[in-house]
Amino acid sequence: MIGNWELIARLVLAAALGSVIGFERERLSWAAGLRTHMLVCVGSALIMLVSAFGFADVLAADHVVLDPSRMAAQVVSGIGFLGAGSILLRGEIVRGLTTAASLWSVAAVGLAVGGGLYTAAIAATVIILIILAGIKPLERRFITFKQRRQLTMLVERGALTFHTLHDALGTSSPRVKQFVMQQSDDSPELDEVMITLGRVSAMEYEAICATLRQLPCVKEFREDGARG
Repeated sequence: MIGNWELIARLVLAAALGSVIGFERERLSWAAGLRTHMLVCVGSALIMLVSAFGFADVLAADHVVLDPSRMAAQVVSGIGFLGAGSILLRGEIVRGLTTAASLWSVAAVGLAVGGGLYTAAIAATVIILIILAGIKPLERRFITFKQRRQLTMLVERGALTFHTLHDALGTSSPRVKQFVMQQSDDSPELDEVMITLGRVSAMEYEAICATLRQLPCVKEFREDGARG
C-alpha cells in the first residue's frame, strides 16, 4: 500500500496531464474541453488506485482472490459512452471523433498515472498533444486543402441564394464551404456565383456538378477544378 501523499500526488499529476490535452480541445470550443478531460483523467486514475490498493484489507482473509485489473478494465469500455456524447452528425459530416478519441486517450493516461507509470503517462500526453495540435495543420495543408474544388456559375439575377442552393443539393449541402455572389461584369441581369466545395470525393463532385447544371436559373457553368 502506498502512502497518502503518493495517492494525492498521482491524482494531481493526472489532473495536470488531463488539463494539457483538455486545453487544446477547449481552445477549439469543443463541448469536451478542459474540465471534462481533467475529470476523466482524475477519475481514471482514482479507479486504478482503488483497483490496485482499495481491497488490500480483505486480501488477508481466507479463500479471497481478487483481480486488480478488473475495475480498471471497465474504464476502457465505459469511457466510450462519454465519448459518444461528443460526436455530432451534421448532414453527412461526422464531427467530434477526434475529441472522443482524446477522451479515451486521457482515460488511458489516468490509468497509467494511477498505476504509477509516470514516464509512460507523461510521454503519452506529449504524443497525444503533438497529434492533436501538431498534425492538424499538416492534415489541413496536404489532405483537406487538396480536396477543395471551386465552381463558378452565371445565374439569373436574384434567382439563386444560399438557401435555394442548400435545398437543391440536399444531403450534399454540407460540402459547400464558401458561397460568394456578385453582379456579373458582362451582364447586369446575371449574378456571378462562386462556390467552394470541401472534403468532396470525385463521385460526389460529379453528382453536385450535374445537379447544379440542371438548375433552370443557371445560364453558364464553369468548373475551376481543385484548388492548390
